[in-house]
Amino acid sequence: MLRFLFQGDSITDATRVDEDDGGRGSSLFGYGYPLLFASDYLKNKAGEYEFINRGVSGDRIVDLYARIKDDIINLKPDVMSILIGVNDVWHELNNENGVAAPKYEKIYDMLIAEIKEELPDIRIVILEPFVLKGEGTSMYYDEFRSELKLRGEAARRVADKHGLVFVSLQDKFDKAAAEVSPEYWTTDGVHPTAAGHQLIKEALAEGVESL
Repeated sequence: MLRFLFQGDSITDATRVDEDDGGRGSSLFGYGYPLLFASDYLKNKAGEYEFINRGVSGDRIVDLYARIKDDIINLKPDVMSILIGVNDVWHELNNENGVAAPKYEKIYDMLIAEIKEELPDIRIVILEPFVLKGEGTSMYYDEFRSELKLRGEAARRVADKHGLVFVSLQDKFDKAAAEVSPEYWTTDGVHPTAAGHQLIKEALAEGVESL
């Protein structure tokens, strides 16, 4: 059985409950794309995978790196997805506590290098951070968008350097928002609605199938 680990920030966390805190069943995955993805695989690939969600709300790349031992290496996943980067920008715009693009790339590169050193057979999918205009982003949307684009480009370079699968999300959310509205896909410009989580789930599934 392959162990699949979801890593990231609140988009991945999606109000999951740890097993130590009484989480059971679907509550261990939260309500977002990890639940949708795991549910699909648990039904259609019965007995092939087990799933763990270790997304943490508010995390930047430096916070994820700080959790590398306990929440990645010690879990020994066979497959892992990572979605991180929006808080590296959002926290800077809100309270000057973000992570600059060059440092984001440096830490991301270190994270992947150390994971692969400890778990040489792991397969990793890197998901592109994304943003839409919404109540949480509209006051500085242009800067948010341009800065997040730098993080997305950095994430792609890290994926290319280490031979990982990179899944673009910004273009998919842009296309979806143009067809309906940004509010249909995210609640605030950052956090997906049910439809937005389904969009991520489908993109992740394509990435995993290409491993």
